[in-house]
Amino acid sequence: MIVLENNRLEFRFPEVHAAACCSIDFQRTLRIPDDGHDYPLPPGLGTFPLRHLDDYASRLPEAWQVRGGVIAPMHQAEALWIDFDSDYPFAVKVATGKICAITGDSWTGHLNRDPQDYAVLPEQPWLDGYCVEQGVIRQFVAMPLGEGYTVEEQLTGAAIHGGLQLVAYPMKAERYEAMMAAQARERRDILYSPAAFAGDAMGLAPGGRMKQEIYDDPYGLDAWDQRNGSRCFVALMNSTQWTAVTGEPPPIEPPTAQDYAAHGLPWFDYYDSDARAVAGSDKLRGLKSIAQQAKSKGHGPLANNETIITPPVIALRTPRAVREDPDNRA
Repeated sequence: MIVLENNRLEFRFPEVHAAACCSIDFQRTLRIPDDGHDYPLPPGLGTFPLRHLDDYASRLPEAWQVRGGVIAPMHQAEALWIDFDSDYPFAVKVATGKICAITGDSWTGHLNRDPQDYAVLPEQPWLDGYCVEQGVIRQFVAMPLGEGYTVEEQLTGAAIHGGLQLVAYPMKAERYEAMMAAQARERRDILYSPAAFAGDAMGLAPGGRMKQEIYDDPYGLDAWDQRNGSRCFVALMNSTQWTAVTGEPPPIEPPTAQDYAAHGLPWFDYYDSDARAVAGSDKLRGLKSIAQQAKSKGHGPLANNETIITPPVIALRTPRAVREDPDNRA
């Protein structure tokens, strides 16, 4: 079951386990320069608003009505990152235009291990873009369908789907319970309407390069309950379409990376010494970024794309356990 609460998608599987729940939201962020440099993680600037597609179905294309899901607004060339939150283990597939963001392969309705085409929660706290090399992604950036920029168009030659696709599979209950029991033993052992919808829909294209690892599955494919999965389509529309369909004003445009850097505001890095990163995708590595595609099309330079110097980066690491009193003394 999927529930929309406070602009977050809640994936709940009480039929699998009472604790089997994860949430996903989409964070507005700086579009980093698409200049060939590898940048640290930019900040979150608040969540994108999400609305039930069914509430506005009469104003939307028929194809959208069939697939359901939610709608969200994005300005052209605006960037996003996907925020994951879960204590229970999940395998989550992320696609844009039905192209896997991790492998570059076409969408399949199951998990694949070789190569791994999913992120593992809670080990993976977020995903900012397409995995092009080990430890490097290209940022998710919104562009109109039909102009040749999106990953979907570059790999398939068609502009059909757009948007984002998500599917979440919880860990099998018996594996979860066994893992919890093992961790408990370890703790003891160590003692611690269509007319209203005008213009092209939006898809996601590869932007600037960013340092980010997509972590390898430490549990194995058999851990995931693929009989119980929930899938959600996130349709993207530009600011004009959003207002025409929902009657709501769109979010204001985010600051540029150049403005942010000029004020000395923080950038981030995430480090997990115990996790191994998956290799990047050859298919995704070979795609043209937005700046490269614009140049090849003669569209002129990408706006607000000047190289920036980031201030000292704040390291975000996995939490460390607090050492407990081995003698349990007061």
